[in-house]
Amino acid sequence: MTTGARVDRSSVAELGTTMRALVKEGPAPGAAIRELPIPEPGPGEVLVRVEATSVCGTDVHIERWDPWAQENFGPPPMTFGHEMAGIVVGHGPGAGRIALGERVAAETHIVDGTCYQCRTGRAHVCQNLRILGVHRPGSFAEFVAIPESNAWVVEGMSAEIAALQEPMGNAVHAAFVEEIAGQTVAVLGCGPIGVMAVAVVKQAGAARVFATDLNPERLEMARRMGADVTLDARDDVVARIRAETDGNGIDVVLEMSGAEPALHQGFAAVTNGGRISLLGTHTRPATIDVSKEIIFKGVRVYGITGRLLYQTWYRTTALLDEGLDLTPIITHRLPLTRFAEAFDLVESGHAGKVVLLPQEE
Repeated sequence: MTTGARVDRSSVAELGTTMRALVKEGPAPGAAIRELPIPEPGPGEVLVRVEATSVCGTDVHIERWDPWAQENFGPPPMTFGHEMAGIVVGHGPGAGRIALGERVAAETHIVDGTCYQCRTGRAHVCQNLRILGVHRPGSFAEFVAIPESNAWVVEGMSAEIAALQEPMGNAVHAAFVEEIAGQTVAVLGCGPIGVMAVAVVKQAGAARVFATDLNPERLEMARRMGADVTLDARDDVVARIRAETDGNGIDVVLEMSGAEPALHQGFAAVTNGGRISLLGTHTRPATIDVSKEIIFKGVRVYGITGRLLYQTWYRTTALLDEGLDLTPIITHRLPLTRFAEAFDLVESGHAGKVVLLPQEE
């Protein structure tokens, strides 16, 4: 081990010095389980024995090797995956704030702490941002080393739910840039983060929650998580929302789909002087009539990326402690070796959150 690194060998002795990891081996579609050395925690890092790591759409992009992955990942070969929770089993030099044996989740955005954004309270948009599992080895493995400053201590929470705090944080960030209590809210796009957003705003006291999607299974999940009205996105969503709000339109729109039609539905449905949080990312540029859709309506538009460090994490933990239950969102639990099945499920849309369990065969 690196000089000064301390590892609880009782936690890793049964695996010797190597581990299983899911590796993106080269610049082409696919990935493979490989035997790799257990990573050494570097200065200021902790070594985490990964108990649960959930699959994100980003991971599917990397495995499929689409244009986004070609531009942003790696370079390969590298372990990917980022939504995770596990047990701290080692400290690198200078680490030790978090005790061995503590369960942690991971803030996956690793920042430099020195750029203009970091020094002015906006570290989530650090100029030199690096992402776990995208720019450095990730959590689709039995062990991962992460900066101790990125480890969020978890108490009284299962590893599976703890791993979901990272994507849930996106929903929390999108929802809480302004007041939610007493507001009407529309969540456009009910993938896992959209469904989490439904649960978040309902827990936070939204007056009425609308949810839209093309997939009946996702709309059913949105209903289970608290949506008052669910709408097929192919229908006249704007007319229905205005009819349901006495013609006023919606106070808050959370656009989670990254689909241009949903974007325009959101701008049309939002009330004059309302606000829109944009989290869904687009595969191609979208065209917006800025004067009609934003300026003349006095709409406030927020671009949402990641989580506020670490305000969002405190809010996310508080919501879970207050009883928000993410369990219904987890539809599949699979060993790491069944990663291909997991990616297919996520891409198909016939799943909620899929959790991989690296410690299981």
